Amino acid sequence: MIVRNLEEARKTDRMVTATKGTWDSTRLLLADDGGGYSFHITRIYEGTETHIHYKHHFESVYCIEGEGEVETLADGKIWPIKPGDIYILDQHDEHLLRASKTMVLACVFTPALTGKEDHRPDGSYAPSE
Repeated sequence: MIVRNLEEARKTDRMVTATKGTWDSTRLLLADDGGGYSFHITRIYEGTETHIHYKHHFESVYCIEGEGEVETLADGKIWPIKPGDIYILDQHDEHLLRASKTMVLACVFTPALTGKEDHRPDGSYAPSE
C-alpha cells in the first residue's frame, strides 16, 4: 500500500513547477510506483494561459476549486471549468487552459508520467519510455 500526504509531497521533488510559471503540480503517483497511471494535484495560477497538447498521453482533469476555461484549438470551442467539472482529453486535444481564479485540479495520466515532465514548445510531454 502507498500512502502519501499532499502537503508533505509538496516539500519534495514530487512538486514540479512549470518553467513558464503558469502552474505547479504535485505528482502523488508516478510510473515508478507501478500503478500504470499517474495522479497529480495541479494548480493553474490565476490570470495565466497554458498551451497543452498531450500527443503521447491521455488525461482526465477534475476541478476541485477555482474557475477557468479550456479552449480546443482545432475548433475554437470554449468550455467554462468550475468545481465539480471534469474534462477528458480523449482525442489528444490541443488546447489552451486559462484560469480566471487559481484552479486546483486532480489529474490522471496514462501512460504514467515519470515526474520530471514539463511542457515542450508544442505543448506536449515527451513520450513515456
